[in-house]
Amino acid sequence: MSKRIRFVSVIAGLSLSLGGCVSMGKYELKEKEANETSHSLQDLQSKFNDLSKENSGLKSRNEKLDNDVAALAKDKETLKSDNMKLNELLKSKSDALSKEISELRQSSCDLEHANEKLKGDIAGLQKAKVEEVQKTSRTYEDMLEKLKNEISQGQVTISELKGKLTVNMVDAILFDSGKAEVKPAGLEVLKKVIDILKTVKDKVIRIEGHTDNVQISGSLAVKYPSNWELSAVRAVNVTRYLQQQGIDPTLLSAIAYGEYHPVASNDTDEGKVKNRRIEIILVPKDAP
Repeated sequence: MSKRIRFVSVIAGLSLSLGGCVSMGKYELKEKEANETSHSLQDLQSKFNDLSKENSGLKSRNEKLDNDVAALAKDKETLKSDNMKLNELLKSKSDALSKEISELRQSSCDLEHANEKLKGDIAGLQKAKVEEVQKTSRTYEDMLEKLKNEISQGQVTISELKGKLTVNMVDAILFDSGKAEVKPAGLEVLKKVIDILKTVKDKVIRIEGHTDNVQISGSLAVKYPSNWELSAVRAVNVTRYLQQQGIDPTLLSAIAYGEYHPVASNDTDEGKVKNRRIEIILVPKDAP
């Protein structure tokens, strides 16, 4: 081979060698860039996946929030409805309470008026009671004065208690033994109280007949089978005499107790004398 050919061959080989080196460098650069791009893509994919996952979480949270908002809206409507019902109930209760308060005020006012009227009635009754007691006391004092002789002799006793005035006369001053007709001396005693009894208009006058426990016997028992009859006839005769002397008969009543309301023991003569009696009792008309 000639030198020219060898030189050309060397130059050609050198050219080929230099060309191959250049191509290899570019390839490695491209490969490096490709690797870097691949890593970038992987990073981007990873970030995308993370973002997708985060987005899914956000969507889930958003849906939950939407549900919560819807539930709150529903609760709000429910609360609004309940609030309306509560307001209606409160208004109803308030109206009822206002009505009740008004009625209570009216009742209180009525009670106050009734209380004032009651106070007036009580004051009137107290005044009337005082006047009645004063009148009874005057009657009592008049009786004491009229019958002072009989009282001193123990034939008459007069008592006054709670508006009730009692003139107690032993039967001997009015009747003979075994008799039911008032004797003249007894009529004189009765006349002493007639004028006083005529002034009594607000009381009833009870004439009560009483005996001791000695049973009626002999011929007298034919007329008076028991002490009931004797005490009854004596009480009626005194009552009739009071009527004849002008006492209002609508105020008079005769009652027989026989031996059953003693004021002393029947075991002694003194006790029997006290039990044989006529009582003239003045009591208020409304008394039992």
